[in-house]
Formats: sequence, C-alpha cells, structure tokens
Amino acid sequence: MYITLSPIRMDTTLSLHRAGDVLTINGTDYDFTPLAEGAVLPRAAVACPWLASDVTREGGVIRLTLILPHGAEAGPARLHPAPLDLTGDGPVLLPADGPEETAQ
Repeated sequence: MYITLSPIRMDTTLSLHRAGDVLTINGTDYDFTPLAEGAVLPRAAVACPWLASDVTREGGVIRLTLILPHGAEAGPARLHPAPLDLTGDGPVLLPADGPEETAQ
C-alpha cells in the first residue's frame, strides 16, 4: 500500500492500521480487496472524510492520498511528509505533529 499524505491544519487526530488491503482509519475499516489491477475507485465512491484522492491498484499496490491533520506548531516532518510505502501489516507510523513530539 502506498499512501501520499496531504497536510492540512486541523485540530484533530489521525490513526491508521493496515491489514493486507484493509486500511483502518480512526477505527473505520476500508476494504480495498475487490479493487482489480488497473482499476480506479473514485474518491466520491468511498465515504471517507480523510480520503483526498481516487484509489487505484497499480502493480498490485493500492495507492491513495489521505489528509494529514497538523497542529499550529507542526514541524517539517508533518508539513512536508514523505509518502508511506507500507509493506507490512500493523499500526502505521505517522510523522510527528510538533517540533519536539515523537511520532504517533
């Protein structure tokens, strides 16, 4: 799974967990298993306020963009996050929100 992050100033939190083609966002499961190779799932077809793009499967990899909330004192890692190339299952580590915070 390949996730691009789009930072937006919001006073809220984001938690992610991956299990195969299922991405859990703040406790809600989004199962992308039925998405065929080369297919595009339009953003409007997914009832997810965190989704900022269509969802595709290219080369067997699910690709999408998620909104990444950040606080007023966000550091460079949160404001300019690197894409997440997830190869394993489990909690997804997000960039730290504050200049002195550890990653969530």
